[in-house]
Amino acid sequence: MSHSESTIHLFPDFFSPAERPCLQRGELSASLFRFPSGVPALRLRNQRGELVMLPFQGQQIWSTHFDGRNITMQSMFDQPRPTQNYLETYGGFLLHCGATAMGVPMGEDDHALHGELPNAPYQQAWLVCGEDERGEYIGLGGEYRHTVAFNHNYVAHPLVKLYAGEARCTIDLTITNLKRTPMEFMYLAHVNFRPVDQGELVYSAHATPEHVRIRKSIPSHVRPGPGYREFMRELEQHPERHHLLTPDLAFDPEIVFTIDYLADREGWAHTMQRYPDGSADYIRHRPDQLDKGVRWICRTPDQDALGMVLPATAEPEGYHAEKAKGNIKILPAGASYSVAMEAGVLTPDEAQQMAGHIEQIVAAN
Repeated sequence: MSHSESTIHLFPDFFSPAERPCLQRGELSASLFRFPSGVPALRLRNQRGELVMLPFQGQQIWSTHFDGRNITMQSMFDQPRPTQNYLETYGGFLLHCGATAMGVPMGEDDHALHGELPNAPYQQAWLVCGEDERGEYIGLGGEYRHTVAFNHNYVAHPLVKLYAGEARCTIDLTITNLKRTPMEFMYLAHVNFRPVDQGELVYSAHATPEHVRIRKSIPSHVRPGPGYREFMRELEQHPERHHLLTPDLAFDPEIVFTIDYLADREGWAHTMQRYPDGSADYIRHRPDQLDKGVRWICRTPDQDALGMVLPATAEPEGYHAEKAKGNIKILPAGASYSVAMEAGVLTPDEAQQMAGHIEQIVAAN
């Protein structure tokens, strides 16, 4: 079929405290508003749900609702704050992390927590609407150019699409090195679902200590309580014990794993949180692009979050630790690096089919 797409360029002065419709195409719609904090926001809707995105602040997906439920992490923030400080406005569903560095700064590191991308001030943003082989869609794209004299010069182009009739969105990002010399590159997609008690984690990897490895280091911003280190030691030997999210498990303040994901014949790795009613939260990514699968779980009275997989190019130990492991990507002069993901929810029937698909992937490897 022939593809068609229309683009509406967005500017900060389009956004006001009163929400205004911007575009309608069948069941797909877009509206603009500004949070009380002053942060501009775009609401994308279809008949299954909605995304609230921040066009000029990291192009984050701030919140995600599908099939009647909010699948975004619980945080201390009821709205985004106009800051580039990661921890002063943390609570979104999707944050792009990187690209000159990523992870928790440790030792010699002087980079910001998870780099410059999470709350990057985008110079351009645009609303797209069109049709491709998957169907009709509406989405948000933009451009952020990061230039630091004698150091960095790259451009980021993210794109999120919401399709008619679907309870999942596609997430794409391309980073292009504008320098005439190579660029070191790190990336992590911080996708933060909301965990549910008795939720079951199902994913395309061997659940063994060799392939599901717990992070033993404890970042400076983490204050472990009684029993935390003992729980870490238990998971180190028996990682499968975290698969059922019972309320007694001590994900306080957080537990982090690195997982060796297996892909299907089309190149996709799959992860679900299956609800007691049989439906599931779902994300897929491509290990040939994002070869490190990071899992982050935080269950406290103030933050309740399930990063069931944060697809990444490196583990989250900060620039120098990942460089020592050989986990820094190199982009040649003028080269681009692209990643693709999909996130949302599955119906009980879809989740059952996906569980069978995941079982086949693991059995075949």
